[in-house]
Amino acid sequence: MTSLVESTREGAAAILRINRPDKRNALSRDSIAALHREFVRVRDDACVRVVVLTGNGSAFCAGMDLDELQKSLTADAETVWSDANELANLFDLIYTLPKPTIAAVNGAAVAGGAGLMTVCDLAISVPTAKFGYPEVRRGLVAALVLPHLLRHIGERSARHLLLAGELIDAAEAVRIGLINRVVPSEQFWPEIRTLIQSLVAGGPLALAETKRLLREMSQQSLSIADLAKASATPRLGAECHEGLKAFFDKRTAPWMDS
Repeated sequence: MTSLVESTREGAAAILRINRPDKRNALSRDSIAALHREFVRVRDDACVRVVVLTGNGSAFCAGMDLDELQKSLTADAETVWSDANELANLFDLIYTLPKPTIAAVNGAAVAGGAGLMTVCDLAISVPTAKFGYPEVRRGLVAALVLPHLLRHIGERSARHLLLAGELIDAAEAVRIGLINRVVPSEQFWPEIRTLIQSLVAGGPLALAETKRLLREMSQQSLSIADLAKASATPRLGAECHEGLKAFFDKRTAPWMDS
């Protein structure tokens, strides 16, 4: 059986690769669970000092699995709430990991995929990557990623990304502070490995404490449960259902006709 998340070691670094290239590494319930297991495993492995998250194929992560998203139109409230909580817990696990994390953005990072990137400590991208939060165009709310996005880029840029739902390129992403740097494709993994060595040079306890202090100084006021509620509630409403139906039917959303 093919692993949904491939894990390899390079010295003191664990490389986790989302392995659904045929789905542009979209997040399914199973892949979210697999990512959670892998991050717990590397968190508890004393030999792992740095964790790199990337995707197999041409995308980093293109967001939520479209098949599951379509089926959610007929799901009960308990299922929708459970899905939101699982993703919220994954984001929190990565964000609070005591070890440095790098998002090696090898392609599109959109919606939930952009969320995965923002909960990592550092983000390095290839020039061709696209970034964005198009949720509002489907009647969804990007509640789970909002606090993490604000920490990186501030409210003005966050308002543009979240309200307009537009995709931006890597050059714009680095300009607004969404990612740390853009690296030519041929230098991408050498640059990631250089960054790993820089992080490994720090003391493990010092790195963990620095991360803890950074979290406390930018403490979000909403709990995981609050964020999951804000994400799940719109998915149970008529606007979201009509927006998603329009998306899957390849027609404009109903609010565009007025």
